[in-house]
Amino acid sequence: MPQSGHSPARKPVPNPSGVHFLASHSIAESLISFCSPGPADLVVDFGAGFGAITAPLARTGARVIAVERDPAFARKLSKRVSQHPNVRVVTADARSFPLPRKDFLVVANIPYSISTALLRRLLTPKVTALRRAALIVEWGFAKRLTTSVPRTKELAWWAGRFDLSLERRVPARCFRPAPTVDSAQLNIRRRAGLGRSAERALWALLEAAYRAPARSVRATVAELTGRKPHRALKSCGIDPAAPAGSVSPRQWATLAIALDGNSQPSER
Repeated sequence: MPQSGHSPARKPVPNPSGVHFLASHSIAESLISFCSPGPADLVVDFGAGFGAITAPLARTGARVIAVERDPAFARKLSKRVSQHPNVRVVTADARSFPLPRKDFLVVANIPYSISTALLRRLLTPKVTALRRAALIVEWGFAKRLTTSVPRTKELAWWAGRFDLSLERRVPARCFRPAPTVDSAQLNIRRRAGLGRSAERALWALLEAAYRAPARSVRATVAELTGRKPHRALKSCGIDPAAPAGSVSPRQWATLAIALDGNSQPSER
């Protein structure tokens, strides 16, 4: 819900913690709707605060782990969800909380200051059990993550293994206190068809592309595979003569799947 009762002349309330609590039921429901958790699912809510997302998650019947760093917030949240045995509140830092080893979902309003660190924990490791996530992040950060061709190899690795999509802009008025910039709903879905060997091929392709972005895709792939890649590139919708740095992570992932089993790319 938007904030109310604030005079235009009133100075912003000091917010030394930098925490902005979600105050929109519709945004919380949109996040949960994307992940569609049910009784068989495990969901992690990072930066749970007072439970704007945890409470509706509890009603889905999914097993919920609410991670909150502030002990006072965690105590209040524990009381709020005490009637839901499927919810466990953990007082911990999202940057060090042990991630589940079995398939899990993430639905969370992430503090701006830890966005990169948390995404790196979720999306960078060779082995990750993350299946889907719906996150609130800073608007500019979401735009950088969902650009067609990311600026860095790490961002391309994320976008190659996972489908990253900017679902909607989340206005600053949806938080209390309101931040100085708008946020975004970032949806993350594990890309289908990428097995472990295909992921190794993807990493090798990205490493080569970002090392020599002006080099043609044909030359880049030929050097990695020792084969003429023209037909494989065409089947994946990639122009063989295009610079390697112009190819999107989605296209690299499609090519990695096509090459899987037919080439021996370098190990990550």
